[in-house]
Amino acid sequence: MAEEANDIVVGDGYAVANVDSIGEGYGFRKIRRALGVTAFGINAIVLPPGAETGRHYHDEQEETYFVHTGTLEFEFGDGSTHRLGPGGIARVDAPTIRKVKNVSDADAVYLIVGGKDGYVGRDGQLPEGEERAASAGPPGAPHR
Repeated sequence: MAEEANDIVVGDGYAVANVDSIGEGYGFRKIRRALGVTAFGINAIVLPPGAETGRHYHDEQEETYFVHTGTLEFEFGDGSTHRLGPGGIARVDAPTIRKVKNVSDADAVYLIVGGKDGYVGRDGQLPEGEERAASAGPPGAPHR
């Protein structure tokens, strides 16, 4: 069985890491740079309780936020606010003003993925000689 990756490991065509190996303390963890991602922007942010980001928008980049830990309150340019806990997801158009606040009692960690110019479609392929597994999920998972 493989050991858990705690440091950045770069292999032939891949890279793995733990978010804690990419930085320490509060603020940005530059995942794109650390893992060599070139197709889109991706960062993790660690916010202490009560901290908030500044209001901002982008010229071109649509963003998707994924809450890993903590509870975040998103405030948008139209004045609306939405709370998202672990597993929560928000998509934000580039010109939409947004601000994020950690409203939990512990550190919040969230992932931001940003890009532009569209989705490339489903382009996954099986290696030569391999057949698709009977189940798309873990053993015992219901078929869909």
